[in-house]
Amino acid sequence: MSLRPEVPADVPEETVRVARAAFPKGCLAVRVRDVLGPVFVDGEFVGLFSDRGRPAASPGRLAMVSVLQFAEGLSDRQAAHAVRSRIDWKYALGLELTDPGFDFSVLSEFRDRLIAGGVEARLLDAVLEDASAAGLLKAGGRQRSDATHVLAAVRDLNRLESVVETVRAALNALAVAAPQWLAGRTPPEWFDRYSARPEDTKFPSRWAARVGHAEQVGQDGMTLLRSVWSADGPAWLRQLPAVEFLRQMWVQEYQVSDDVVVWRKPKDCPPGRLRVRSPYDSDARNGVKRDRAWCGYKVHLTETCEPDAPHLVTEVVTTTAAVTDFEVTDKIHDGLARRKLTPDVHLLDAGYVDAAHLVAARREHGIELVGPVNTNTGWQAAANNGYTIDDFTIDWDNKRVTCPNGKSSTQWQHDRRRLEGPVIRARFSPADCRPCPSRDQCTRGVTYMGREITLRHRDEHEALRTARRDQQTKQWQKRYGHRAGIEGTIAQGVRAFGLRKSRYRGHSKTHLQHVLTAAGINLVRLNAWLTGTPLAPTRTSHFAALSPTGSIRWG
Repeated sequence: MSLRPEVPADVPEETVRVARAAFPKGCLAVRVRDVLGPVFVDGEFVGLFSDRGRPAASPGRLAMVSVLQFAEGLSDRQAAHAVRSRIDWKYALGLELTDPGFDFSVLSEFRDRLIAGGVEARLLDAVLEDASAAGLLKAGGRQRSDATHVLAAVRDLNRLESVVETVRAALNALAVAAPQWLAGRTPPEWFDRYSARPEDTKFPSRWAARVGHAEQVGQDGMTLLRSVWSADGPAWLRQLPAVEFLRQMWVQEYQVSDDVVVWRKPKDCPPGRLRVRSPYDSDARNGVKRDRAWCGYKVHLTETCEPDAPHLVTEVVTTTAAVTDFEVTDKIHDGLARRKLTPDVHLLDAGYVDAAHLVAARREHGIELVGPVNTNTGWQAAANNGYTIDDFTIDWDNKRVTCPNGKSSTQWQHDRRRLEGPVIRARFSPADCRPCPSRDQCTRGVTYMGREITLRHRDEHEALRTARRDQQTKQWQKRYGHRAGIEGTIAQGVRAFGLRKSRYRGHSKTHLQHVLTAAGINLVRLNAWLTGTPLAPTRTSHFAALSPTGSIRWG
């Protein structure tokens, strides 16, 4: 399939006349076309198509259709029907009223091309660029970020059900790819074990019997793998995704001892962020946040929050469920810098902020992070009468720490912690600490040891100390109060755009869904801004309004 790029033309006169008559006050699609223009042009997608073959549908129009589709929560069939039948969509796309549109399957193929070409972000970039050109978006100011969980488009199975479904998926894939080869190597009892879905099967109730059943499944899976990897097995069968997933799952869930397949104990399984869950979505992972556990992904949204401009989503990051917020902060800043939309102030919750982030954001992007940092968690701070790190004087140039009683450290060593990164360990001499009258306020270590203090490097230490001091002030709390609005964006994404449920399988397709969702949210918000629709206030129930303080609210 080849591309014959079209130069965006004006909306046909007849389409304009009918659209103005049908929508005298305008509507979202019409208003977006009037303010932002075509938004997407074919030339941006040339690299996705070959030089030869039958002409493809206009990718610029398909991109706009995809964004409108997510703005209105439509399926592919509904979106294709809207192109054929709706006047406002024909206006937004610059089509004649008689244009027949295209088959709905073209949208799925277009999404695959976007992912293969790695240009998913272009769908959000174009909307933001046109908003900037219209004077509705600019760099600087304040922005805020938050994340929410996303359920994978697969069934939620326990360990036993997962291994049974993995064997079943591999057998189904092999039955399609090499039916005769599989039929000659399938024991009759496998048809009873793996013909039905595991949730439709009654497993043993006793734990010992369930383990025995799991080990029988493990032996069956190992037999199948050995057949695929045998000398008479076609080598290309090993490349089937379902077969490769079976191999990964068996490494994860079983161990072989004396040629016997043994079900692993939970403590011997890989950590959650590495564990595969479903043969139908090998990217999905387990996630836990407070009392919520799920299988799938997380989406991180960043938006502007200036009072004199529409609040637009400027960055979308999709990760697996096991990736922490802490690991995403730098990715958000890099994405904003690529779009040249870095803020002056970035409002974040505690999961995103650390001393290293405070320094890196300021140094690399000129961004001030505003978010609660971890307070001093040592017992000295909790007791409120001990010597904390803040009570010690640090001489960075001479690599020396002096305690409140005037004693200086004797060691200064560089080390590394798994979460905090590079640190400095300053130790005091036991000869100074043992006879110290304030020892009980300083350390609870054994008597023959001196106090040890762990420090960040100088710039991180000072940034962390300043942040801890500032977040106790009313001025800081007032500034941080603006972050709360991002929760309304998450709620809008969930209720109006299905943000917490993946439409597709796989990390790349789920991320494309989130990019299209963000672009759709932006169109809706631009339309609301242009029509003067105010932001929805925090909702208060009728009963809560009777509270004497009037401060009880619900979301």
